[in-house]
Amino acid sequence: MSGYTPDEKLRVEQLTKLRRQWLKDQELSPREPVLPAKPLGPIAKFWAGFLEPKSLWRLYTYKAYRGGVFTLTRVLIPFWAVHYFVKYHVSERPYGIVELKPRLFPGDTILETGEVVPELPESHGHH
Repeated sequence: MSGYTPDEKLRVEQLTKLRRQWLKDQELSPREPVLPAKPLGPIAKFWAGFLEPKSLWRLYTYKAYRGGVFTLTRVLIPFWAVHYFVKYHVSERPYGIVELKPRLFPGDTILETGEVVPELPESHGHH
């Protein structure tokens, strides 16, 4: 016995036809769905107008965002990096970076404050 019986063939054809019809019925026409439009509340109405393509709010918000990103990435961060490098790695001005503090002896003048280091008191005790 090979293949379907005539009853089985008919049943398969009917199922195939029903499936195709069901899939065709699932497609929406351009007029569907037919639902009454709900009135928008004040906040929803604001956002609907705000997010409309080519609206002034949207264009100016986008321009402000792009300007801020440009300023941050192309001006502020590079400026900060250069400033940090110059301040802590290149600057020759005094007291920028002190790797080794100079020794102070009695009678020396402290450059930052202008004070004079006092003489050590003489002590007659043991070392």
